[in-house]
Amino acid sequence: MEPSRDKDYSFARLCDLKSHVTLKITSLEGKIPKMSHTETLRDPNLRFGGLQNDGLSDLYVTCQLWADGKEYTLPFRTAWKDFPRGYSWNQMIVLPITYPSLLLSSQITFTVWDCQGAGKAVPVGGTTMNLFTAKRTLKRGQQRLYMHRGVEADPKSNTSTPCEIPGAPEDEMGRLERLVKEHERGDIVEIDWLDTLAFRQIEKAHAVRTIELAEASKSDKLYLYVDMPGFDFPVVFSEQESSIPLPPAPVPHPVSQNQQHISVLPPDLLSTDPHLWRTYDPDAWRENPIEIKHRKLLRSQRLGDQGKDLKPGPADRDRLNEIFRLPPTASLSPLDKDLLWKFRFSLFRSPRSLTKFLKCVTWSDPVEAKQAVEKLLPLWGQDVGMDDALELLGPGFTDRRVRAFAVKRLERADDEELLLYLLQLVQALKFDFDFAGNTTDLMRAKRSHRKRDIAAATEGEDSGLAQFLIERSVTNPVLGTSFHWYTMIECDPQQAIGRKYGNINLRFQKRLSETEEGAAQREILLRQGQLVEVLSARAKEIRSSKDSRSKKIEKLKSYLADPKHNFSPLPAPLPLPLKATVSVTSVTAEKSSIFKSKLLPLLIWFETADSTRIPEDDSLAEAPVSITPDYPIIFKNGDDLRQDQLVIQLFTLMDRLLRKENLDLRLSPYSVLATSKIEGMVQFVPSKSLAAIMAEFGSLQNYLRQDHADDGALGSYGIEAGVMDTFVRSCAGYSVLTYVLGVGDRHLDNLMLAPDGHFFHVDFGYILGRDPKPYPPPVKVCKEMVDAMGGTSSSHYARFQSLCYTAFIGLRKNANLILNLVALMVDAGIQDIQLEPDKAVQEKFMLDLSEEDAIKQFEALLNDTSYLTVVFDRIHDWAQYLRD
Repeated sequence: MEPSRDKDYSFARLCDLKSHVTLKITSLEGKIPKMSHTETLRDPNLRFGGLQNDGLSDLYVTCQLWADGKEYTLPFRTAWKDFPRGYSWNQMIVLPITYPSLLLSSQITFTVWDCQGAGKAVPVGGTTMNLFTAKRTLKRGQQRLYMHRGVEADPKSNTSTPCEIPGAPEDEMGRLERLVKEHERGDIVEIDWLDTLAFRQIEKAHAVRTIELAEASKSDKLYLYVDMPGFDFPVVFSEQESSIPLPPAPVPHPVSQNQQHISVLPPDLLSTDPHLWRTYDPDAWRENPIEIKHRKLLRSQRLGDQGKDLKPGPADRDRLNEIFRLPPTASLSPLDKDLLWKFRFSLFRSPRSLTKFLKCVTWSDPVEAKQAVEKLLPLWGQDVGMDDALELLGPGFTDRRVRAFAVKRLERADDEELLLYLLQLVQALKFDFDFAGNTTDLMRAKRSHRKRDIAAATEGEDSGLAQFLIERSVTNPVLGTSFHWYTMIECDPQQAIGRKYGNINLRFQKRLSETEEGAAQREILLRQGQLVEVLSARAKEIRSSKDSRSKKIEKLKSYLADPKHNFSPLPAPLPLPLKATVSVTSVTAEKSSIFKSKLLPLLIWFETADSTRIPEDDSLAEAPVSITPDYPIIFKNGDDLRQDQLVIQLFTLMDRLLRKENLDLRLSPYSVLATSKIEGMVQFVPSKSLAAIMAEFGSLQNYLRQDHADDGALGSYGIEAGVMDTFVRSCAGYSVLTYVLGVGDRHLDNLMLAPDGHFFHVDFGYILGRDPKPYPPPVKVCKEMVDAMGGTSSSHYARFQSLCYTAFIGLRKNANLILNLVALMVDAGIQDIQLEPDKAVQEKFMLDLSEEDAIKQFEALLNDTSYLTVVFDRIHDWAQYLRD
């Protein structure tokens, strides 16, 4: 049972409305000075314009949506109209953005313009209105905006044209308008006799409105009136987490993780907003005793194993299969839970039934929980999939015996498979911390009066996940390197959960010290940390320096080439933290550089210890030539790479899933490692952006012909057939992968192409449907890619479409695994993944449709070409040009 929320409407729920932001520009109040006769004669274009005559000027209003100083819509302008008495537009404007897409920093700029000749307009005044208040609520109703004379509206975050006069007292008309709005919203209690008297006085104020308007017309202050939509409830962007610890609930409920954080707030912690409040029910964690009794009678617990031979009929079997097909995020109704419990002894025959069954168990009932864990859970045995095991390690399952069962399933996975899920498994440790030693286990142990149970509950025994990961990481250096850095980034001595991660990493280090091989691995981890520390210090120093970029590059090369810094060469081969399978021996200072961007990332070229032996011909087979390949990396300081790291990890996983379906899309996800919340490493892949290729070569085909031309390959436009095949396959793969994860902000500067035909995406600052551009296409396929394939009527494009459909269906079969991996990252502190990420991914798979209907829907999305995308790409190119 959730706490009641009186007059509280979560902003996230507006996702169901899918409505666009609307507003209505009504009127302007204040004196607009006319041009003098002298000014009119001075400008020959205005001599016969009639502006010197009595009457109103030709005014119009422009408005535009901004956020963080960036344009989010094109500017809108009111239509021309004649003003016989006053400046009144009453024009409705619909912005091309939905309410769920708004940012907390969203603001609208309004500028009033005066026409002073053909093609000439001067600003009368401007103002900037934030869409959200300081208390994170969306503004609604009529707004009276103060206009700053003679200037355009300033869209900056710290705007110089705020819509409210700083420090100005509220005038009488503003006070009355505010009170009337509060009464219309229902914020003021209706009292008929008192309302009659109040409105009578307001009518008298309006009776002298003519005089006030006359005075206002002589005033130097301008006010623009704008009407915003009115909602039945206050609309909240998001609920702020209180930094004040809440008192614990008197009777915690172990079933729902969300309910454990609900508590009775004292009056001084309640919201001070008079228009927004919440009430907390002190009995919200307690179940209705009548429902408990009903459930016990219905489930026949006193009869024990009765119903062991009960089999579902056709109708019940169909409903059970529907339940089993539900995605992991779906909640079960009480009737569905009762149906699952009724046929609990036969559910293990269905491979997708385990998690659904465990959701129907009433874990607060010790008898029912004991039967579920000790008798029913072992029936599934070895038939548990990896997706179900990952779901059992999520926040929805609190019983450590269930979580220990999932850990046993992980023990059957090899190191290569475990490495694919290691990022999420490290995050799953947080839920072990939350549930270990919970109050319910402690109370149950005290009732049993057994010292062993009390000690176990007090110490907070976990599911064994941490020990399992430690043991596997000790035996595999590659796995151990990733485990070390994944846990190090979570260490924070200021937080209890950060100290827990620090304790786990310390246990890992101690375990390494017990063997000779482990001690060597521990020394390698120490050297990796020193490498990261040195690169971090160098990156900070370069960014803070005021030298030119060329001078900074010279200093970097000189530093790396200096033997005393032990970079050229390294004291001993060192596996890179970014990719532990690559051991580097030295830094190539001559090739190293600094990128031209705001954060000035470092480009470091490493020489690897792996040499490739290439004989020149058969006669030299006994004396082959040995070359040492390079491994370049990008080191970034000042940028959070955790989101990019997650996206690349999911790309790698989905590539493996598709390969299991015998579909090789030639994907080449580069490596990303976040070494802290503000820095990390990225593998550098020699390639060019599509924007650079189009500027230099004119087309992607010309770029591919440069190194892989084949005049006889008519079917591939003079490009080697293998290179064109790689291009088509990789384009199809990344089109589907970016669609599934909802990757946004795609333009030609973050679409890359290698000379061998490998196409890939970079820069994943927007995922899960977030996109700074309005109306982004769901499947990112740009015109340049299609032209390189020969156009929409070519055979290559037809094969591209076929590969997209096959890849989409292959990933759709593994939707539960992908959803569970995303759900485990909710508490990772990544920006775009904190608000219903599983729902965003779930919608992409269209799990509510059949496979045939899903393919048809995806085909329609693939063929949906947004011409606005081309326009915004051109705008982005111009913005980049002006910035450079």
